[in-house]
Amino acid sequence: QVLRTKRNRLGWTLTVAMLIVYYGYVALIAFNKAFLAQPIGTGVTTLGIPIGVAVIVFTVAIVGYYVRRANSEYDTLTARILKDAVK
Repeated sequence: QVLRTKRNRLGWTLTVAMLIVYYGYVALIAFNKAFLAQPIGTGVTTLGIPIGVAVIVFTVAIVGYYVRRANSEYDTLTARILKDAVK
């Protein structure tokens, strides 16, 4: 039960964070195109590009965080459960 509670809490927290970031970016595209269309420097790159890349980097980061937690904390709890089940 502890394993399930911890894993579900983290999973839902990361899910909500990802939904906020992703739909925030989509809402920004839908409602404030002028903000995202601002050029950066003298080139053709607009502000929307690095923000979009940040969304992708955020996704990879939270997946990495979940995997690290799963491999350290959750695998230890799972091993204890299996050890107790074999008894």
